[in-house]
Amino acid sequence: MMNLRKVFILTMVVISAIGLAGCSSENTKGTSSSQNASSSNTLEKIKQKGVLVVGSSDDAPFAYMDAKTNQFSGVDAEIIQEIAKRLGIAKVEMKHVPFENLLVELDKGSIDMVTDAMYIKPERLQKAAFTNVWYTEAEAVVVKKDSDIKSKDDLKDKVIGGQKGVAFLDLAQKWKNEGLVKDVKIFNSQSELMMAVNTGKIDACITDGIVAAYTIKQNSELNLRILTPYTPESSGKIGAAIRFGDKDLLNAVNNELEKMRSDGTLKKILEKYGLPDDYMVLSAEAAKTNNVK
Repeated sequence: MMNLRKVFILTMVVISAIGLAGCSSENTKGTSSSQNASSSNTLEKIKQKGVLVVGSSDDAPFAYMDAKTNQFSGVDAEIIQEIAKRLGIAKVEMKHVPFENLLVELDKGSIDMVTDAMYIKPERLQKAAFTNVWYTEAEAVVVKKDSDIKSKDDLKDKVIGGQKGVAFLDLAQKWKNEGLVKDVKIFNSQSELMMAVNTGKIDACITDGIVAAYTIKQNSELNLRILTPYTPESSGKIGAAIRFGDKDLLNAVNNELEKMRSDGTLKKILEKYGLPDDYMVLSAEAAKTNNVK
C-alpha cells in the first residue's frame, strides 16, 4: 500500500513539473515575441507620432537650423526630409547634440537617427547600423589668405587645429606623430576652429572640405582660403546612423533612398549644395554599407 502511495506522489510531482516547464516555456516565448515586436515597430511608432527626431551638431551646410528661416536646412536635412515625406512622416525635427555625443544619444534613445555628414567608419559600425551611402566627402586644409603656407610641406613647423569627434582630427594627430606638423590644438566646434585660424591662434586647420568652402563663401569676415594644390588623404563615405534594433526603420529609409538615387532626386539635392561629381554615389551597388555589430 505504501509503495502505491509513493508511486502516486511521484507521479503527481512529475506531472506538476511538466506543467510548470510548459508554462515557463510559454512565458519565455511570449516575452521573446513581445521584445521582437517592440524592437521591430519603431517606424510605425514614428509614423503615429508624426515626428522623426534626428541628431545633428547644427553643422552647416549639412544639417543645421537656418537662423533666418528657423527651418531645418542643409544637404543631409533635405535628404532625410524627402525620405520622411515618402514614408508618410509629417515632420523631421532636429535635436542639437555635440558631434562627439551623437552616437551616445542615439543609443540612449533620445533621437531616432544621426544625420550630420557622419563618416561610416569601422569603429562606428560597432556602435550603430548605417544606411546606404548618401555621398562621399574629403578633408581640406584652411589657412589665412596671406599665409606663407603654400603646400602641405610648409606645415612642418606649424600648429594646426582639428574638431573634437571628427574623423579629420585623427589625420591631424597622425601628421603630428609623423613630425609633419609641430602641434595639434583641439576645438569643440567648426566655428571655433575656423575662427582660431582667422585670428591667428593656430596656423591652419584640417576640416571638412564642403563645410570649409561653404563657411568661407558665406562669411565675408573670414580672411581665409583653402590650401591648394592639396591631395585629400581621408576621404570617406557619408550615411545616417540608426540603432541596430531598429531594422524596420533602417530598411524603410534605405528603400526610399535607393528610389531617390534611381529617379534622380538624390543627385538634384547634392547638386543644389555644390557637391562635385566625385562626391556623388550614383550606383546602388557602390552605396551598400556593411553593417556589423
